[in-house]
Amino acid sequence: MAKYMSMETLKFLLHDVHNVSELFDYDYFSEYDKDAVDILLDSTKDLADKAFYPYLREMDEQPAKYENGSIVVHPALGQMIKGYADLGLISGIFNYDDGGMQMPGMLLSSCNHIFDSANNSCIGYMGLTAGAANLIATFGSPELKNKFIPKMMTAEWMGTMCLTEPQAGSSLSDVTTSATPRDDGSYQIKGQKIFISAGDHQFADNIIHLVLARIDGAPAGTKGISLLAVPKKMPQNDGSLIPNDVITGGDFQKLGQKGYCTAHIIFGENDGCRGFLVGEAHKGLKYMFQLMNEARIAVGITGTSIATAAYYASLQYANERPQGRRIQNSGKKDVSAEQTLIINHPDVRRMLLLQKSIIEASLSLIFECSKAADIHRAADKEKAERYHLLLELLTPIVKTYPSEMGITSINNGLQILGGYGFTTDFPLQQYYRDIRICAIYEGTTGIQSLDLLGRKVPMKNGKALQILLEEIQGTMAAASTFNDLKPYVKDLASKLEMTQKILGHLMPYAMKGEYDRYLMDASLFMEFTSTVIIAWQWLKIATSSKQALVSGKTEYSAEFYESKIHTMKFFYKYELPKTLGLMDTLLDEQVLTIPEESKVTF
Repeated sequence: MAKYMSMETLKFLLHDVHNVSELFDYDYFSEYDKDAVDILLDSTKDLADKAFYPYLREMDEQPAKYENGSIVVHPALGQMIKGYADLGLISGIFNYDDGGMQMPGMLLSSCNHIFDSANNSCIGYMGLTAGAANLIATFGSPELKNKFIPKMMTAEWMGTMCLTEPQAGSSLSDVTTSATPRDDGSYQIKGQKIFISAGDHQFADNIIHLVLARIDGAPAGTKGISLLAVPKKMPQNDGSLIPNDVITGGDFQKLGQKGYCTAHIIFGENDGCRGFLVGEAHKGLKYMFQLMNEARIAVGITGTSIATAAYYASLQYANERPQGRRIQNSGKKDVSAEQTLIINHPDVRRMLLLQKSIIEASLSLIFECSKAADIHRAADKEKAERYHLLLELLTPIVKTYPSEMGITSINNGLQILGGYGFTTDFPLQQYYRDIRICAIYEGTTGIQSLDLLGRKVPMKNGKALQILLEEIQGTMAAASTFNDLKPYVKDLASKLEMTQKILGHLMPYAMKGEYDRYLMDASLFMEFTSTVIIAWQWLKIATSSKQALVSGKTEYSAEFYESKIHTMKFFYKYELPKTLGLMDTLLDEQVLTIPEESKVTF
């Protein structure tokens, strides 16, 4: 079986770089230890090898389809859902009182990385179910929790998030789905939602839709949105299920991730759809952000994982494909020599290192965010608030960088394969199609960039940014104990100074209320900041590698650790300098967007 991810790198990042064992000191996670973590990871890899990876191509060639009012997905999905649920992963992050495993999010993220690398069309079904159930567990009444959560945890029933409407898109203030109170305490639901991932399929007895809607008489805008649990089938007292006027209107056929269905759902066409209020009225968007933020990290995992699988496919090809001859020191080729493997060509090695530098630091950033979420769940109030702010700041970055740079990574993989990369003989073309949606899921790159610069940077008067700076400085201090890492510490420090200079230039526009000008280049600021954050992650990885080599406490080969340090050096030479050009643009006073009043011919 072809290699699609590295268990060694995953465990190194999890145990050594991010020290998951620190979490076990909290009472909340005290039932876990390193052995338990590794056993679950190995079981996950075994399931991924047997039940997920073998169907990667089939699910692309036999996509989800709409038939007779329902969506039919690949038959292998059934065993994937069952295997995932049997490992306890749907209930993983729930607390013991709600029937969960109180699992560190770092561990769940690790498992999902393995599965997503094996077959990226599958995890969304289970992830959305867990996220929807977690919303009910967090904000729902005891009655609502008892009604839905137990069967969602076993995947007998599954779940979705229903936000987008045809006329509204990402503008949730324009949601029009209505909820009319009924005498029995439920609500009559009427409206439609589009682009509903995992919205309908044959492997769930019921699907619980978490729907954003307006209760009659609600205020305009986002302040008038409520969250309701709307089952596809209404459970009865005797345990039976009856239709709830939730109609599947179709399945969107897509560029990639073809095994992951995307439904058009119609609620209450016959005025017979009932739903149940989750939490308080008019607070639905605030509640939904819990699931949206979880989903944004999940998208980062998916982007990282697809790019990871593509990297190992590229690496395998480069190690097997002979073409051309090595250039001698004289600058001439010896045409009589045997062909060399393309991995021996410098530009191919450069592209492979670019892929490696993107995927491994992206996975490290995922663990950074997951650990912050775990500490927020388990620590005392002051520490929990600190890591909550750090997570808030990093969430748009962890969603965006793996998605955008994952595309770049796979594009380089296609280039390595040359003409074969463009054919269906090899999986690179599928990975390229699959990853493209990640920059759109859960808010486009533009939306994430506006969130970062417009909301997260100034949040709490810049407190989150200060916390991030302290975390980075901690890594720099640790790296400075090694002489050969000091130049990279200095380089990163200069980029932090550049960040302050950029913010010093932009913030006055926000203070004057010139928000169009302040946010005009938000996407460039995202690119700049993401590159600096990834450089931080590489310094952290290199420091752990150096510590292992110097101490002699090496679980892996010396070459393994040296390859991490070498990739860090590559990133600092080839990627980090790109921030210089971005800074020049961000500091430029010119406004070169298209004037609103002009008509421009393209």
